[in-house]
Amino acid sequence: MSELPPSRTLVRALAHAVARHADQAFGLMGNGNAFFIDALPEAGIALTEVRHEAAAVASADAYTRITGRIAVATATYGAGYTNMLTALAEAAQARTPMLVVVGDEPTTGRRPWGVDQEMMAAAMGVRTIALSPDDLDETVDRAASSAIRSRRPIVLAIPYDLVQAQVLDPLAEPESIDLNDPALIRALTASTMPSAAAERRVERPRTAASESELAAALKALASAERPLVLAGRGAWLAGASAELDELAALLGAPTASTALARGIFGDTRFDLGLTGGFGQEAAMAVIGQADVVVAVGASLNQFTMRFGALLGAGARLIRVDADQVAPPVTLHAIEQTLLRGDAAEILRLLIAELPAHRAAPSGWRERLAPQLVPGGALRVLDDGRAEHPDGVCADGRLDPRAVAARLADLLPEDRHITSDGGHFIGWANMFWHVASPERMIMVGTAYQTIGLGFSTAAGVAAAAPGSTAVVTTGDGGGLMALADLETAIRTAPSCVIVVWNDGAYGAEVHLYGTMGIDETPMRIPDVDFAGIAAALGATGVRVERLADLDALGTWAAEGARGTILLDCRISRSIVAPYQREIQRVNGIDV
Repeated sequence: MSELPPSRTLVRALAHAVARHADQAFGLMGNGNAFFIDALPEAGIALTEVRHEAAAVASADAYTRITGRIAVATATYGAGYTNMLTALAEAAQARTPMLVVVGDEPTTGRRPWGVDQEMMAAAMGVRTIALSPDDLDETVDRAASSAIRSRRPIVLAIPYDLVQAQVLDPLAEPESIDLNDPALIRALTASTMPSAAAERRVERPRTAASESELAAALKALASAERPLVLAGRGAWLAGASAELDELAALLGAPTASTALARGIFGDTRFDLGLTGGFGQEAAMAVIGQADVVVAVGASLNQFTMRFGALLGAGARLIRVDADQVAPPVTLHAIEQTLLRGDAAEILRLLIAELPAHRAAPSGWRERLAPQLVPGGALRVLDDGRAEHPDGVCADGRLDPRAVAARLADLLPEDRHITSDGGHFIGWANMFWHVASPERMIMVGTAYQTIGLGFSTAAGVAAAAPGSTAVVTTGDGGGLMALADLETAIRTAPSCVIVVWNDGAYGAEVHLYGTMGIDETPMRIPDVDFAGIAAALGATGVRVERLADLDALGTWAAEGARGTILLDCRISRSIVAPYQREIQRVNGIDV
C-alpha cells in the first residue's frame, strides 16, 4: 500500500472550509465544539466569546443584518444546543442566513443525555447537515450557498466520534500516491467540483413576473391619483433604495416604510414615516386615502397592516416580492397584483415603462408637503409633556414618551440600535431615527420572544466597532439575558443600554391585566439594573427624573467610550399606540 497524502482532522478542515465564507464567529465552548473553536484562529476566523448559547446565534444574527455577510454561531451538543433554540427560531423566522456549527451525538448512536437535534431544527424550518470526512469542503460550500440562497440558518453538526477523524487534503503534494485509492479519488473529485461561490456566479432569472402582470401594474399606476410607495426590509436587501426614490418621483407619491426598512428613502421630504402601530395616527390616515399602493419587499404582517385597517376600501395593491405571497388580511376588499422577483430589477422595469403610460406625476405628495415639514401635522410626536410637563406621571414614575424624546436628542448620531421584544418597543421605534435600515435591528419580533437584547451587542460590536451600540430592552427581557450583559460590556467599545424598567411584563399587563386577569404573575419586583451594570464594569445610572438623563450627554461628551446603562423607571400607566391596536383587536374598549 502506498503512502497516503498528509491528513488533517475533521474540525480543522471544517474551520478552513468555513473560513471561505465567514470570518467572524460567536460561541461558547463545550465538549462538542472545543476542538473546532481551537482551530478558528489558524483558519483566520475571529471568535467573540459569549456567556449563553442563545447569544451566539443572536449576535451572529445581528452581525449579518448589519454587514450583509454570514457569520458562525457555535455551541456544544445537548444542553448547549437546546439553549440556542429560541434565538435560532428567531433567526429562521427573520430570514437571517448563518452557519451554526454544533456538536452532535456520535455515529454509533444516541447517548442517555442526547436529544434529536436534527428533528428540533427541522421543526423550526432549519436544515441540519451531519458532517463526515468525505467531501467535507464541498459540503460546507453547499451549506453556505444554501444559507444565502434560502436566507435561513444552516446547522453543521459534528458527530462526537468524528471530531478527530482524519480528512484527506486534496491540495497536498505527497511523495507517492495510489491513484486507485477510493478515498483519494473522492477527495480529488470533490476539489474539482464547482464551489458554492462559482454556483452563485451562474446567471439565473431574477424575476418571474409575467408581461401581463407588469402590464396590469403599469395600467394601475398610470391612472393612480393618490399613489403611495411602501418599502420593507426586502427592498433594502435587494439594494433598491435608488429605484424606490425614482419611482416615487415619477408617480408623485409620498413614501412610507416598515419598521425594518426605516431610513431606506434618500428623499425624506415626502416621507410619512413608519407604517402600523409605530406610525403617526395622522400619517396612517393619509395612507388609508391611497388608491394605489406599491409595496416592495414588505411582508405586510398584521402589525404593519394595523390588523387590516391600514389600507382604505377599494385600494389597489401592487406587491413586489421575491417570494410567492398571499394578499394581506384587510378589513376592506382590495385587489392585489403580485410582481414576483428581484425588487431592484422589477422597479427598473416599471420606471422604464411608466413614462409611456403616464404623462406627469400625480401631485399628491406636493399637496401633502405643508403637513410634512418639520413640525407639520404629519410629523408631530406626542412626547407626553403636555400631559406631564416635568415628564413624571401620577404614580411618580417617568412617562416613557418623554424619556424616549429626550434620549433621541442625547444618543450619539453614529449609532446602531438593537431592540429586544416587549411592550417598550413602541418608544424607540417611534422616537429614535437611524440613518439606514441595517442600523435598527429588532430581535424577538419575528418569533415574538423577549430576552435577546443584551445577546446582540457582541454582534453589533464586531460588525461596527466604530459606532455606538444602543441596546433597548425591558426589565423582563433584561433579566432573562442577564448573563450576556457581561458580554455587552466586555465586547462593545461604545455602548448605551436603555432598560425600560416598569416593574412588570408590560405587554401582558396591558392586555391580560386589562381583561381582568390577576396581575400578580405579571409583576416584577424593582431590580437595580444600574447597580448590576456597575458591578460588571459599566457606568450605571438610575433614571428617576428627566434630568438624570444628562449623564448620557456627559458620557458622550467625554468620548462615548465603554458602556453606560440607563435604568429608566417608567410608568405602567402609559400604553404604546401599537399596544392599543392589540387591545382593540382583542375586544378591549380603549
